[in-house]
Amino acid sequence: MFLKILTVAGLATFEIYAAIPAGFAFGLSPWIIFFASLAGGLAGAIVAAFFGDKIRAFFHKKKPTKNEETKKHPVITKLWNKYGIIGLGVLGSITVGAPISIAVGTGLNVNLKKLLLWCCLGVLIRCSLFTVIGYYGMQLV
Repeated sequence: MFLKILTVAGLATFEIYAAIPAGFAFGLSPWIIFFASLAGGLAGAIVAAFFGDKIRAFFHKKKPTKNEETKKHPVITKLWNKYGIIGLGVLGSITVGAPISIAVGTGLNVNLKKLLLWCCLGVLIRCSLFTVIGYYGMQLV
């Protein structure tokens, strides 16, 4: 039982879309699946935020100017200008995952504490939404 819970949490660290169905395949309770995927998702977001600056510094020895960043990524810049930190944190966490949202935010020089807060809220929404969908979907089978 403990290994199954740990597997769900480990999968949620990288991708919640894989963790929740795995929890239902293991026959775990929806509450256990929710809390394990929430813990794993939050752990993934925190690790990405902690190592984000270090990884960026490793790959970018010379920090590009703001004008160079805008020319290099026009689509991301448009999305950033339209939705801001809340959209990047919440919507990014729900759609592609918190680690990727934090990586994009690190590339845009966003305040990581604020971004981490909004990403954690997005992980909470994502876990609760997909656990409920999974539970009621299994009731139909």
